[in-house]
Amino acid sequence: MSATGEKPTMETEEQQVDEAPPQETQPVVSQPPPPPISEIAQMVCGSCRRLLTYPPGAKHVQCSCCQTVNFVLEAHQVGQVKCDSCTTLLMYPYGAPSVRCSSCSFVTEVKDHNMRPPWSVQQGQPTAPSNSVH
Repeated sequence: MSATGEKPTMETEEQQVDEAPPQETQPVVSQPPPPPISEIAQMVCGSCRRLLTYPPGAKHVQCSCCQTVNFVLEAHQVGQVKCDSCTTLLMYPYGAPSVRCSSCSFVTEVKDHNMRPPWSVQQGQPTAPSNSVH
């Protein structure tokens, strides 16, 4: 014992922590970077309502959860109407006479909501200026 009342410690080679041997360098495998966000499109599965991602330009997307094959519509091919029962916003292809709600299964008649805007509005072209005399 020492004067402070502590027992002297003696380190042996077994008590010393050995440094870990250097790890072998693993070859770096290069992977292609993920596509930019602007190159990924999204839609909601019409069956299970999961958010699906797909490459732009795809015509059909199969849900990885429920295996439903979803038809992809471009923004100018889609109409929107609120469900007459639960007011969920529904999307449908232009020309459809009715749409079934995926939440409550109510069938909403599309009626006037199915009219497309004039071609000039769809193209974003201004209407012809008026020829007024001042």
